[in-house]
Amino acid sequence: MAGGLGRARGRGRFTPYLLVLPSGLWLLAFFAIPMVLMVSLSLQTGNLVDGFRQTFHWQNYTDGLSTYGDKFGRSLWYGLLATVACIVLAYPAAYWIAFRGGRHKSTYLFMLLLPYFVSFVLRTVSWKLVLTDNGPVLGPLRNHGVLPSGFHVLDTGFAVVSGLTYNFLPFMVLPIYVALERIDPRLVEAAHDLYASRVQAFARVVLPLSLPGVFAGVIMTFVPVSADYVNAEVLGGPRNTMIGNVIQSEYFDNSAYPVASALSFVLMAILLLGIFAYARALGTQDVLEAAGR
Repeated sequence: MAGGLGRARGRGRFTPYLLVLPSGLWLLAFFAIPMVLMVSLSLQTGNLVDGFRQTFHWQNYTDGLSTYGDKFGRSLWYGLLATVACIVLAYPAAYWIAFRGGRHKSTYLFMLLLPYFVSFVLRTVSWKLVLTDNGPVLGPLRNHGVLPSGFHVLDTGFAVVSGLTYNFLPFMVLPIYVALERIDPRLVEAAHDLYASRVQAFARVVLPLSLPGVFAGVIMTFVPVSADYVNAEVLGGPRNTMIGNVIQSEYFDNSAYPVASALSFVLMAILLLGIFAYARALGTQDVLEAAGR
């Protein structure tokens, strides 16, 4: 009896590791190993004809930073603007669905996500048709003299940020909605019972408890937005190129695999440093404590 119990406990120790094993193997095969190969590739020299060889050419990184520093800066700036715009648009929508949606919450969320069942590229091209000079929005305004004849939106930073905001808005809405949905309405009622106004109840109860959702939404939005290249390619012009466009061009057009790999790792390092700084400034411990309440 005791021996069987001991064997059962022994098997129980390995149960958590067995549960993690499939996902661990998946990450190892499709993330860890490719990352190691990319690190090796980023330090190589050569070309597609003669082949590439490992020379530990660290200059790929320094050259990438010095040559494309403005592209990195533009990508981070557009990412920051789009993330802020997503917060401004997503928070009221998530708040209304969570506290005013009633039994139709699932329907409203489905309607919000419905356009995103369409291809990412197709949605971006459709956004281009909306913002074109003679499109359904600007065309009538120009014809009626509301906008000057030389006014245009395409090939500007505003068009790129608008497209990024539109395409990545659900990444901000969903985590904020989940955080708001977890808030007990009785806490807001208690705040009103203590003579707090609606603004005070929101600022002291709802907003602090929803910070975990905002924190997650910023991370889920800022990282892919800053690395995006489709919106800059379709909606922006040559003066609005992001670092993602440079990496795509170096890899597919110029076959400069080491340079593209080095630029990718520089971008990843900058994003990681930015996220750590953001977490430290916001107070990760406070966010985790709020999430656990």
